[in-house]
Amino acid sequence: MDFSTLIDDKSLKSKQKTEALCAWLLSNPEKIDNLIGFALNSKGTAKATCIEAIEFATKKEPGVASSSCLQFVSKTLLEKSPRVKWESAKVIGNIAHLFPSELKEAIKNLLLNSENNGTVVRWSAAFALGQILKIKPGLNKALIPIIESICEREEKHSIRKIYLDALNKMTI
Repeated sequence: MDFSTLIDDKSLKSKQKTEALCAWLLSNPEKIDNLIGFALNSKGTAKATCIEAIEFATKKEPGVASSSCLQFVSKTLLEKSPRVKWESAKVIGNIAHLFPSELKEAIKNLLLNSENNGTVVRWSAAFALGQILKIKPGLNKALIPIIESICEREEKHSIRKIYLDALNKMTI
């Protein structure tokens, strides 16, 4: 697939581009690194669209993700674009259970995003951290007090609820 042509196609809406990339990825999971490579060299909307396609694909089939995918989205959590941050967090939430021993960077960056001014960024960080808590990555003992502290200061009930649900469903 020619990613540039798809992304630059003005006749397609953003959602159609995301759906096309997702369908391609689900049909070609072994080529996820090709999409990641394109996203790495893209900016703004193009990068976010690629990550959103990975998010849709990993929601349907988490196994399309690779360790390099986890590394990529762990790094993109630190980008300036809120959409890139929240899509990256959702990918991590979808795939964390596949890479329980490789989550340290993701957790560190998700915790940073839990302090973000954007509600959707904080919601997505809560989703990913909640999924991590549920899989017992060996980090829960240290992570639980941090999550409890976040819950105490989180102003949005919907975000606090995600953390509380995860705390209630996890095992130490």
